[in-house]
Amino acid sequence: MQEADFDFYSSQNQPPVLEDYNAFVSNRILKDAAHAYGADWIHPQAVKFGAAMGSSAMQQAGFLANKYTPVLKTHDRFGNRLDLVEFHPAYHEMMDVSISAGVHAIAWTTDKYGGYLAHSVLSYLKQQIDEGTSCPLTMTFAAVPSLRINPEIADTWLPLVLSDKYDPRPIPWYDKNGLTFGMAMTEPQGGSDVRTNTTIAAPAGGGIYYLTGRKWFCSAPMSDAFLVLAQTSGGLSCFLVPRFTPDGIKNKLYFQRLKDKLGNRSNASGEVEFHGAWAQLVGEEGRGVANIMEMVRHTRLDCAVGSAATLQRALAEAVHHCSYRQAFGETLINQPLMRNVLADLALESIGATVLAMPCRTSSPPTLFV
Repeated sequence: MQEADFDFYSSQNQPPVLEDYNAFVSNRILKDAAHAYGADWIHPQAVKFGAAMGSSAMQQAGFLANKYTPVLKTHDRFGNRLDLVEFHPAYHEMMDVSISAGVHAIAWTTDKYGGYLAHSVLSYLKQQIDEGTSCPLTMTFAAVPSLRINPEIADTWLPLVLSDKYDPRPIPWYDKNGLTFGMAMTEPQGGSDVRTNTTIAAPAGGGIYYLTGRKWFCSAPMSDAFLVLAQTSGGLSCFLVPRFTPDGIKNKLYFQRLKDKLGNRSNASGEVEFHGAWAQLVGEEGRGVANIMEMVRHTRLDCAVGSAATLQRALAEAVHHCSYRQAFGETLINQPLMRNVLADLALESIGATVLAMPCRTSSPPTLFV
């Protein structure tokens, strides 16, 4: 070979990018799970969403949202508090596509059997592209049972929580087309031991309180409202804390910084302080853990689905790579030892998917009575 014939700028024996495929149609186990557990009706919607999630555009969006991570803007140029989180446009694109598909709402808006499973199928497809945007989607979905504890809150908030419109504008909730929810429980001194929380809620009458304290971890600080734990005279209680008060004034919750994380980087997680923040009691005083767990338990089930989705995406990438890459005169997928490795990975992925899906055929049992 002449030196002039050698192309230094092209790679040989490399697979093409895994893109522009249907993440639902190509997954037999996921299709079988929807059929076996009574959610066949989700197939047309899942086929459409699977094509979107497997597209080159969504693959690129997932990459960009994690490369260009969220930025917290605490103040404007004149020193006024903003407490806004700025995202790359790719983040908003993924949120828009997912909310339009009903990922966050389908379990609550359908009257068909298998609504939870339908939600899990769509979440499974979504989380193969990006897990960061899946966090606010999951928490918005999971907030519904907690909001339903208080009929007044449910009547006010649920129509916008279940909307299929993504609206990232930082304006009062009642002027928006759709809402997202976050959550703040953990404090520096207690971690998961939330009964040691020191955030205080001072009653103002009519179920309204003012919160003062600090949270070490606030999930999805860009959300329109948060479920928050705080101490009252009756014990640890659950509160709805909106970004804006009912009169349209910015609420007194101030974000101090975003967490510097190893993973889940496209999703913002932050530390927040409450300086007399307006809040509405959810349920009864002293039942904060029970009431917020109505939200938490749904997010944890989604974590199981998300873990299975991550395994599936890793498997798909491995099989795709081995179908093109050659070694010792044969593609890797036809090499016996490599086939054994891929078979083991496939079994783990299938097992995780089969385990995660059946638990979402109907509403999970109430954990607290």
